Amino acid sequence: MKLAIVVPCYNEEDVLPETTDRLSAVLDKLIADQSISEGRILYVDDGSRDSTWGLIRQFSGNNKYVSGLKLAHNRGHQHALWAGLEWAAAHADAAISIDADLQDDTAVIADMVKYYNNGIDIVYGVRRERKTDTFFKRTTAQAFYRLMNSLGGNVVYNHADFRLMSRRTLQALMSYPERNMFIRGMVASLGFPSACVYYDRKARFAGESKYPLSKMLSFAIDGLTSFSTRPLRFITYLGLSFIVVSFAVIIYALYRHFSGHTIEGWTSLLVSLWFIGGVILLAVGITGEYIGKIYIETKGRPRYFIEEVTGLSKSVDEADDMHKNNRS
Repeated sequence: MKLAIVVPCYNEEDVLPETTDRLSAVLDKLIADQSISEGRILYVDDGSRDSTWGLIRQFSGNNKYVSGLKLAHNRGHQHALWAGLEWAAAHADAAISIDADLQDDTAVIADMVKYYNNGIDIVYGVRRERKTDTFFKRTTAQAFYRLMNSLGGNVVYNHADFRLMSRRTLQALMSYPERNMFIRGMVASLGFPSACVYYDRKARFAGESKYPLSKMLSFAIDGLTSFSTRPLRFITYLGLSFIVVSFAVIIYALYRHFSGHTIEGWTSLLVSLWFIGGVILLAVGITGEYIGKIYIETKGRPRYFIEEVTGLSKSVDEADDMHKNNRS
């Protein structure tokens, strides 16, 4: 069994040496236990501005496991992850995706491989608790998972992008044509046999988080709008509700008029106008999100371009093949 560990990277020079050591030790143990026959660490540099790519090239020269893909531009975590999974779909029997920051527990990789050897196609790494998160991040993350599932997203609670996938699930995933990607939701929709391994997430080993609040909000919106049209249906229900309320207001206004009373309430009128205006803008914004996704999808631009590879045999041919698949 050939195992590829796919690691998206963006400005991870501080943590990369330790990540390489830990993942190499995991592969050494798996090979010694005969759980796998071959192993590879595939770093995908998402247009880093520090020395991340230089370190990857250095490690590929003195570590038999390390190889790398360098994207020509910063395309975001999901596109970098996709590039690595696309390579693994063609060259490995299974792939494990993990972030470079060492917050995910590398010790449970052995449990994932055991599940795979017992016929499980997808093994999710799931956090037991979120003690290392701030109160704000913990609360908003839990709300996001609940909202996703209530809208039909069917995502695994407290699972990010730490998972094992077999070759057939990788190839099935590669058949998805969309450019607006929410991979954890796409994987959950595949429907192959799956299992979960649980672990305690740690604080970052070094460096800073690459997901500030703005990116987290953007990621959440992408997830919500990629797997459900219920927000659009919510607009319809909201419109019907306002129609019902407006009829009630009209009846009340007519009653006050014919009973000889003037209608008071400049304040209520002003508040109503602001409230209805806000709802209309919200409805337009939600609709615009979906229209924007349609616009991006119809252009069909490549997800990424590979600028350079290291530690891979026939690197030029492989990069060309990935470009061809990436355009389809």
